[in-house]
Amino acid sequence: MRVTPHRISPRLTAAAVVLGLVAACSHPVPYGVPVPATDMSRVHPNPDPREGLKAGLWNAGEAAWNLRVVSHTHSPDSVFLNSTNSDLAFTGNYVIQGSYNGYQVWDISNPAAPTLHTKEACPASQSDVSVYKNLLFVSGEGNGGRLDCGSGGIKDTVSQERLRGLRIFDISDITTPKYIANVQTCRGSHTHTVLADPKDPDNVYVYISGSAPARSPHELAGCSNAQPSEDSTTSLFRIEVIKVPLAHPEQAAIVSSPRIFHDLTAPPTHGMSAADKDALDKAKAQGKYVVTVFGNPFVLPDRMIKPMLDSIAKTHGGTTASTADSTALRGAIQGMVDKMVGRRQQKEGSGPPPGPTQCHDITVYAQVGYAGGACEGYGLLLNIQDPAHPYRVAAVDDSNFSYWHSATFNNDGTKVLFSDEWGGGGGPKCRAKDPKEWGADAIFTISNNQLTFQSYYKMPAIQTENENCVAHNGSLIPIPGRDVMVQSWYQGGVSVFDWTNASHPQEIAFFDYGPVDSTRLAGGGTWSAYWYNGVIVSSEISRGLDIFALQPSGFISQNEIDAAKSVHFDQWNTQGQRKFVWPASFALSGAYVDQLERSGGLPAARIAAVREGLKKAEGSSGASRQGMLNLIATQLQGDAAGSSDAAKVQTLIQSVKDLAGK
Repeated sequence: MRVTPHRISPRLTAAAVVLGLVAACSHPVPYGVPVPATDMSRVHPNPDPREGLKAGLWNAGEAAWNLRVVSHTHSPDSVFLNSTNSDLAFTGNYVIQGSYNGYQVWDISNPAAPTLHTKEACPASQSDVSVYKNLLFVSGEGNGGRLDCGSGGIKDTVSQERLRGLRIFDISDITTPKYIANVQTCRGSHTHTVLADPKDPDNVYVYISGSAPARSPHELAGCSNAQPSEDSTTSLFRIEVIKVPLAHPEQAAIVSSPRIFHDLTAPPTHGMSAADKDALDKAKAQGKYVVTVFGNPFVLPDRMIKPMLDSIAKTHGGTTASTADSTALRGAIQGMVDKMVGRRQQKEGSGPPPGPTQCHDITVYAQVGYAGGACEGYGLLLNIQDPAHPYRVAAVDDSNFSYWHSATFNNDGTKVLFSDEWGGGGGPKCRAKDPKEWGADAIFTISNNQLTFQSYYKMPAIQTENENCVAHNGSLIPIPGRDVMVQSWYQGGVSVFDWTNASHPQEIAFFDYGPVDSTRLAGGGTWSAYWYNGVIVSSEISRGLDIFALQPSGFISQNEIDAAKSVHFDQWNTQGQRKFVWPASFALSGAYVDQLERSGGLPAARIAAVREGLKKAEGSSGASRQGMLNLIATQLQGDAAGSSDAAKVQTLIQSVKDLAGK
C-alpha cells in the first residue's frame, strides 16, 4: 500500500552490510559483440529475450530491443578491472568513470571505439564523480580512503591520514589531473551534487550526502553520533553544503549543515516478499549467516564470513575454522553489524522512532528552484533558491519503498521520479515472486510545493535469483514534448521508458546481459546509464563501459532521435539537471508531427500534407523557404481548434515559425 506525506528510520543498504557485494572480475579479455536491436515495432517482445540469457562475465548472452549496441569496452589493467565501477560525469568528449580504486577518463569522440585517456588510482568508496568547468569532484566515504590517494587503506581507528569527504582535482589539463584540495566531513561523502547558482557566478556549491556513522571527534573535531536530544550539534539528521570559490578552489569549505529531516518519523515498512522468504529459508537450511538490520533479515555472503572465520581460527593457532569458531561468530555477528551501522534502540514509551539521518542522493534543478532528495525512507522536495540554505517544502513516504535512492525531474519541473534501491543493490529483486511495486520507481506530480503520487515503474523482465536487480541511476533523454528516461537496473540491464503519462509509464527499449554467474549471486550489471550528446553511456560495474544508440521504432521516430541529438552540453552531471532547449530544426518540427500522428491529434491527410510541406521547404532556401514555412504555420493555426491535442499543434506551429525566422 501507499502512505501519505510525513514520516523514516535509518535503514542500511545491503551494500553496506555485505561490504561490497558488487565484486571483482578476472582477466582483461575482449567481451561481447555489438548486437542490433531485435525488433523495431511497438509490440513488446513476448517471450522477453532478457529471460534465460546465457550467463558469463565476458561471454554472457545479450538481448536488445529498440537499442543498438555501439561499443563494449572493458576496464584497463588489474587496478580497475578488479574494482567496482561506479558513477559517471561528462566534459567535452570525455566521460569520467568513478571506481572504488579511483577514476578513469574515456575519450568517446568516437563512441564506437572509446579510448582510455587518463586513469588515476585513488582508492575510496564509492568515488562518485562530478565536474564543473576545470574542476573534478570525487566522493570518499569509507574508512580506507587516504588523503594521499595511496593504496593499502588505514588500519588505525583514528588517523589524520584518512579521507572521508570530498576530493577536488584541477582538470584544466585532463591528461594530468592535479589534486588540489579536500574537504573533510564527519560522515564522509557517499554521493555529492554540484549546484551552480546563476545568481552567484563566482562560486559553486556541493551538497554532500554521507551514509556512514560519524567518525570520532578525535579524528575530526565536532563529529558526533548522538541523537539530537543528547547533542544539538549531532552530525546526524543533516546534509553538508560546501562552497567552492572558483578563483581559489583550494579554499573550499563547509558553509552550512541544513537539518532538512526535522520532525520526520519512521515510515511503515513492507516486510519480505514471497521470493525473499523462499531465499531466506534456503539460506538458513544451508547454514548461512543471517542478521537483522532495522527489522529486515539479510543473508551475509560467504566472502564476508570466511575472512572472519579465518581470523578467529588464527587467534588459537588454527588454520581452519572449527565448529566452535563458527558458533562463536554466529553469537557475535549480530552485535558486530549493529555496531557497524550505529543502530539505536528506541526507548519504550518515548514515541515513534526518528526518521532518516541523511539522504542517499540529491538531484538539483536550479532553473526551477527545486531539489529532489532521495533520503532512505522518504522522498523530499527542497527549495534551493538560496543554494547555501536549502530547506524542505514537502516529504512523502511509501510502504512499498525500502530505500529512496535518487531523483529525476521532468524537463518542465512539474513531475519528479524517485527510485527505490531495495536492499541496497546487492540483492535479486526482479524475481517472479517479487512485487512489481518493490525496487521500482515512483512518479509524482508537483503542484504548490506538494508531491502527489501517480504510479510505479519497474523494469518488467523476470530475472534470476543470481542477478542483483533493482532501480538505480538514470537520466532524461531530450526527446521534445515527452518525458523519456533511460535507467540502470544493475543486472536487470538498461531500460528506456516513457513517463509522459505519469499514470501509465511504458518501457520502449532495453538492453541486458545474462547473469554474471549462473551458480551464485555475483554482483555486477550497470551502475549508471545516462544520455549525453546523442548516445547512452553505461558504467558497467564488473566489465567496463558500454555505449548504446536509440533506434527508431513505433515508440520513437528518427525525427525525435535527431531532435534529441540537437541538444548539446559542454559538461553534464546528471544530479545537476539543466533544462533542455531545442534549437529550431526540421527534425524538431518533424518530431511534433510524428507525435501528432501517434496520438491522432490531426487527421492522416493533414499529417501527410504538413510532412510534404516541410519536405519541400527543407529543399528550398531563402525567401522561398520562409514563405513555405509561414504558410504551413498559418494552415496549422486553422487546425488547432479542432485538434484533440491543440497544445501540441501550437507547439508545432511555434517550431515552424522559429524555422522561418532562422
